[in-house]
Amino acid sequence: MARTARKYSKGASRDVERAMKKRKAGTLKSGGSGRKVKSRKQAIAIGLSEARREGKKVPPRKSAKSSAKKSSAKKSSKSSSKKSAKKSTKKTTKKSSKKS
Repeated sequence: MARTARKYSKGASRDVERAMKKRKAGTLKSGGSGRKVKSRKQAIAIGLSEARREGKKVPPRKSAKSSAKKSSAKKSSKSSSKKSAKKSTKKTTKKSSKKS
């Protein structure tokens, strides 16, 4: 039976475990905002990103699905292409009064 290579290194799993323990204790904070992390998924993501930063063996981040990319691109192009209607200035013609 062939052995498969590990996807995640032991160090990476330790980082995730540490992040999970911090979350349970209520001391794990998220990125720039510094808000308290509540969800398990977010805690795992933080642990994995820290492991990536330290150069441990972790698979690359999953990119968004192509359908999601297309829909977001469509939304952004739609909003940018919308132009507000400019109010046209009415041109009034003066009637010239001719004196004869």
